[in-house]
Amino acid sequence: MTSTPGNAKFRAGLVQMCAGRDLQKNVDDASALIRGAASAGAQYVQTPEVTTLMELDRERLFAAIDPEQNNAALAHFQRLAHELGIWLHIGSMAVKVSDDKLANRTYVINADGNIAARYDKIHMFDVDLENGESYNESRNYEPGSNAVVVDLPWGRLGLTICYDLRFPYLHRALAKAGADFIAGPAAFTKTTGEAHWHALLRARAIETQCYILAAAQTGLHEMGRATYGHSIVIAPWGETIAEAGTEPGFIIADIDRAVVTQVRDRVPALKHDRAFKVVEAGSDPGRGAKL
Repeated sequence: MTSTPGNAKFRAGLVQMCAGRDLQKNVDDASALIRGAASAGAQYVQTPEVTTLMELDRERLFAAIDPEQNNAALAHFQRLAHELGIWLHIGSMAVKVSDDKLANRTYVINADGNIAARYDKIHMFDVDLENGESYNESRNYEPGSNAVVVDLPWGRLGLTICYDLRFPYLHRALAKAGADFIAGPAAFTKTTGEAHWHALLRARAIETQCYILAAAQTGLHEMGRATYGHSIVIAPWGETIAEAGTEPGFIIADIDRAVVTQVRDRVPALKHDRAFKVVEAGSDPGRGAKL
């Protein structure tokens, strides 16, 4: 599948936040940074995972979250996108999908204020870290089941959220579906971010030959969680073209879809997939598992 036609170049802005437990304050903080990025010329602005609320306590989380159809925060961001005339990508926000489950959902809102795409995070962050941190995302969230690409005026964007970064097959599927850019809004823990953030993002860019745009949460949050920051834009050859530090703010990067084509022409790896089997050494190759 090919990219959407249109201008090949655009300016992207990535918003870096330290979201807390006050939903309205988070919306206000995000809005101020979105306005700042738009004032700096960004035509596409991305916010981090859990833009509107950083909360682990189940009772407090569910008390604060509304379904999509009457979600005041979402409606606000739609109005803001229209006012600023930008494509606004809310990296994710919790929305209620049943009495006991939420969706960790990304929204891509076009310059008219309409929702162009939704994506529910597929891979749930259920991990116990050596330092005692423990997360059980699947307790509160219903995992998504669909990979999503959306046409922007400048090319095709593939959608992921945070922990999805560790699953290269999702990113390759998005690239095979025509993605020129892949979004990875995140709230990476400080521990895992220090170890793996840059390596994983560069790997996904190189493997897919896409731009990777990843807005991040940062700092010590009210509920006690520490996130890594370092919002980043990585080009299809794997080089970093913009990166934040560990303070809230925004970064700007100029994106050129023609670079995607150049890299894929140079090393056409996306065309070189081959079917193969996994076999035990010494076994009958004809009885291996097909992949």
